[in-house]
Amino acid sequence: MTTVDGVRLDADIWRPEGRGEYPVLLMRQIYGRRIGCAICYAHPSWYAAHGYVVVVQDSRGRGSSEGRFRFGESDAADGAAAVDWAASLDGTTGVVGMYGFSYQGYNQLMAAPGAGPALKALAPSMFAWDVRDHWAYENGAFPFAGNLGWAVQVAAETARHAGNEAAFVELRAASRGLPLNEAIACRPELMRRHRDLSHYQTWLETPAQDEYWRRVSPASRIEAVAARQLPILIVGGWYDSHLRGTLAAYKALAARRAAPVRLVVGPWIHFPWDRRSAGRDFGPEAARSMDVLHVRWFDHWLKGIDTGMLNEPQVELFDLGSRTWRGFDDWPATASALHLGGSGAASIDSADGTLRDKPADAGGIDHLVHDPWRPAPSHGGSFGTPPGAIDRAAIDARGDVLTFTTAPFASPTTFAGDVAAVLHVESDAPGFDLCCTLSLVTAAGQVMPLAEGYATFDAGRAMPVEIPMRATCVTAGEGEALRLSVAGASFPAFAVNPGTGESATMTPMVKARIITVGLRHGGETASLLSIGADAGAAAEVP
Repeated sequence: MTTVDGVRLDADIWRPEGRGEYPVLLMRQIYGRRIGCAICYAHPSWYAAHGYVVVVQDSRGRGSSEGRFRFGESDAADGAAAVDWAASLDGTTGVVGMYGFSYQGYNQLMAAPGAGPALKALAPSMFAWDVRDHWAYENGAFPFAGNLGWAVQVAAETARHAGNEAAFVELRAASRGLPLNEAIACRPELMRRHRDLSHYQTWLETPAQDEYWRRVSPASRIEAVAARQLPILIVGGWYDSHLRGTLAAYKALAARRAAPVRLVVGPWIHFPWDRRSAGRDFGPEAARSMDVLHVRWFDHWLKGIDTGMLNEPQVELFDLGSRTWRGFDDWPATASALHLGGSGAASIDSADGTLRDKPADAGGIDHLVHDPWRPAPSHGGSFGTPPGAIDRAAIDARGDVLTFTTAPFASPTTFAGDVAAVLHVESDAPGFDLCCTLSLVTAAGQVMPLAEGYATFDAGRAMPVEIPMRATCVTAGEGEALRLSVAGASFPAFAVNPGTGESATMTPMVKARIITVGLRHGGETASLLSIGADAGAAAEVP
């Protein structure tokens, strides 16, 4: 394909055996078209065998396509043109669906507004919606390890594409051991030297209100996407780093009610989408085939076959406790509140901090001491490396982690929806971070992470503060409990807050100081954990 500005984009095409005309499934790749997202989808030939012409195209400046890759800059125009081009191929019915995950999900929403009428359905999985708020930053904090790791990969491929072997070799070596501990952690010399090869420095340096973020975000195109009235299948994972964006996209699109929008969230990390996560087996229902679901989706919308899709729940969430699927008419929003309490020893005694239905009459306080020399580490969940349902009991036993735990449930109790911590905190430092983790504590004492959130604050912030966390769906069984853990860091997922009031993205580590945070609970300062309240409304939960 040749773009309007004369750039050649290369694609591989898989066709069904035999003559006939078939709908097109289009994927636009930034990692080389031959990979075909085969790390979590069936190979494109499998989809072709199910009656589709499958087109996997190298995006501009990737694989063997010409041009220069720049994050988000050409995905809208090139993607729209690719839809029209694919629809014109011989042996097709002239209708197109798009599929793919991560960047290959993101670029579908970028392309959709400008594509011609041939585009009939989308299936984006695990993607960012608002690039600044759901990818580059989280509640003001810079997701250091994830952003750096991906930027190194992007830069290495850009160097390879340009024939810069020396840069490629250097960046590939760095990807095997990221430079996480330089003078200013977020600004490794490697990335400064190779700033033109990736978006990394742009993400660090661009102010929040800059037009750049709107230009590269599908969220800014919500009205145009909704106006297309495209049926959209969205797939997410409870332990995926893009879960916040995936759910935000579903909520925004479903609220417009322009066309059917379906959401499926499994117990998965970014990839693979398997029943096993970090050594934990979620059972046979977790092995449900998303490829079969995709074929049924596209058979319905591209071939006109009644596959029963419209008779199934709009939202399907995998219950991490009962290890079964649960169906909902829409995103669950039945609010529950659990109030923090204790005698003040929650940092040193896991039995001291409590979560109860009502706050204590008298106020109390627990103190969290964060030491930048030994910050609380990222561990499992969506922040850790590796991610997933890794037992975090040893992390919760650290003296710089506060834990608040319910009494064991007497009967199975289900919680589903958005999660947030609403906390009354104070600090002896001008700035501080909070990392909150919701976990399921099993009868055997294992602590399985369910949802996390991270935020950065200044000491003058009005109280209480709300830390939005990832969502969840979990049934706590008889004898099991829920736990909220609160720490002052999650390194290297996030750079360590220096405690000076300056940004962690700009401050040398030599200036980092010990930070004490007081977390108040009960009485007039009733801190709580909210599950099921709409995002931003958790503080209003009674």
